[in-house]
Amino acid sequence: MPRPTRSSTSASSSAKPAPSPAQQALVKLGLVRDIDLALHLPLRYEDETRITPIRSARDGDTVQIEATVTASEVQMRPRRQLVVTVEDGTGSCELRFFSFYPSHQKTMAVGARLRVRGEIKGGFWGRQMLHPAFRKAEGDLPAALTPVYPTVAQLPQAYLRRAVASALTRVELPETLPPGLEPPAVPSWVRGNGQNGLLRPWSLREALLFLHHPAPDVALATLQDHSHPAWQRLKAEELLAQQLSQLTAKRERARLRAPALRPQAQAGSTPLHEQLLGVLPFSLTAAQRRVGEEIARDLARPVPMHRLLQGDVGSGKTVVAALAATVCMDAGWQCALMAPTEILAEQHFAKLIGWLQPLLAARGRQVAWLVGGQKKKERAEMLARIESGEAALVVGTHAVIQEQVRFKNLALAVIDEQHRFGVAQRLALRKKLQHAGMEPHLLMMSATPIPRTLAMSYYADLDVSTIDELPPGRTPIVTKLIADSRKDEVVERIGAQVAAGRQVYWVCPLIEESEALDLSNATATHAELSEALQGDAAHGRAPVMVGLLHSRMPAAEKKAVMDLFKGGQMGVLVSTTVIEVGVDVPNASLMVIEHAERFGLSQLHQLRGRVGRGAAASACVLLYSTGDSGRLGETARDRLKAMAETTDGFEIARRDLEIRGPGEFLGARQSGDALLRFADLATDTLLLEWARETAPQMLDRHPLLAERHIQRWLGGKSDYLKA
Repeated sequence: MPRPTRSSTSASSSAKPAPSPAQQALVKLGLVRDIDLALHLPLRYEDETRITPIRSARDGDTVQIEATVTASEVQMRPRRQLVVTVEDGTGSCELRFFSFYPSHQKTMAVGARLRVRGEIKGGFWGRQMLHPAFRKAEGDLPAALTPVYPTVAQLPQAYLRRAVASALTRVELPETLPPGLEPPAVPSWVRGNGQNGLLRPWSLREALLFLHHPAPDVALATLQDHSHPAWQRLKAEELLAQQLSQLTAKRERARLRAPALRPQAQAGSTPLHEQLLGVLPFSLTAAQRRVGEEIARDLARPVPMHRLLQGDVGSGKTVVAALAATVCMDAGWQCALMAPTEILAEQHFAKLIGWLQPLLAARGRQVAWLVGGQKKKERAEMLARIESGEAALVVGTHAVIQEQVRFKNLALAVIDEQHRFGVAQRLALRKKLQHAGMEPHLLMMSATPIPRTLAMSYYADLDVSTIDELPPGRTPIVTKLIADSRKDEVVERIGAQVAAGRQVYWVCPLIEESEALDLSNATATHAELSEALQGDAAHGRAPVMVGLLHSRMPAAEKKAVMDLFKGGQMGVLVSTTVIEVGVDVPNASLMVIEHAERFGLSQLHQLRGRVGRGAAASACVLLYSTGDSGRLGETARDRLKAMAETTDGFEIARRDLEIRGPGEFLGARQSGDALLRFADLATDTLLLEWARETAPQMLDRHPLLAERHIQRWLGGKSDYLKA
């Protein structure tokens, strides 16, 4: 079996044959090294270790039989098919193939002895198997279960099995875990022997050999739920590699230099952050003060801050970011705040202009605005102010990190909704400080609270500040689950809300009709609501202005719509999820989310957070559709149930991790760095805690083993964690 290799571009390689489609498919799957193949574990197993007499096979069982072909013919009715009859001395079985080749007919000729594996079905014409696996009955039966691997087109199971088996004979698996630091032992009940006590941990080589070719008497349930000791060893090693790479990245960052940002008090002037506190129309919560002090301590150190500021929807993260910016600007440096959408960036800009522009103007500095859709003249003016340093704070979208943007002395980068930005974008922002080899401080914000196990694993390289307190005055939001068959009642409720002087959001998952998905869309819903709310002069009902907002609209048009809604002239705003974060209209008291079963849990929570920002009682209506089946899927039901039961973002986040896994929270943070393949954060907390405790001990006492362990599991992917 040839080892999978990358094709070379050197002149000497021109005589070599081009890689076969199967070899190319291996590379596509990332199966380049022997260790990659060794860690490519089966999805499931087939039991080819035993033969079942046809007479003993029960209807619905998947079995392997060994029998002789007694008849083989191609039938044309009701459609072309190959029908083969086999007998084993205890009974007969008919094999039917609707797709077949001449080679199949040759292998299954009359008189051939076959081993056939498939699902037995009993019918009027006797026992049958549809499209079973078959081969000539040659050689001894396998001693282990046959693995079935995840694969892609052009990569047959047989080729992949040979490649993995070949790699397992070559791969070197020296022990990387020093004595005394082995993972915790596994309770013996996972082996199904019913005895108490503990088992010794398996070595990595033992675990891999077993999982690729398990003994036929193993309890399949322990392989499927990954509770077998062999699985425990792999999960422990994977978690340890992740912890080691995170901790290594954190320690490497601690050796870098950053500007030490301490306010430079000018004679007779009050520090900028104290001035800001003086002009804010509200008082900070205790949680906001605490995290503000944590960030200020980080900024005062000559080491790059790498902190995640998390807090529930409406907890006041923007003002904490503004206070951090004042510390930076007071020290004579520039700050950049980057948001994923223009609407969110504009919300930040409006707040920060109101709070900071008068304070900065007194010092001859200002807040700059930078987005992709700006006019050429305005953009050139902003770029000049940023380069000269006149713009002390720059607010914008990903336009902030474009090559032509040159900062005079950027020292603090704030990234809102950090999971929306990829690794490359964060790295680009860090490179904007070209000053004596220093790096800017980095503050990332997230309105999706991070569950504890996720913070311990994927965010282990970050310092985390949590705003766990909402400002006073936020009204509780009542969440209602309503079937879309009652949509008319919801529209009536909207009319009542608008008549009472309130405003309403209506969120749809699509912009226009899609042939693939039968979902209501924003443009059609806008037309329907405009007609339903056009007013009735005879009954004294005034027409309601219904607006439309989606991501494909020109920036100027989006701004005009938002200005009308924020100004109160527009009663109802029909939108896609473009208003998911950042939009702050205190007078909006009703949120309707159509086809709520199609949204992710954290997204539903973010959307719900657009209401309840004023003094009026607020509600969120989750309109759901059961489709043709008349039933909601289990995942959708769990999401909607969680939304109805709690408004606590931390509890929502915990349930979301259980339902969806870590991808929802990570977004693009792990681009290029695979999510955990084997470990499950919901069930492997003990192994995660062991890995967390073991990583610093390995790095301190056994650095070479730690480096070897990281390379084995992550290769070059750990570089992405440095962002």
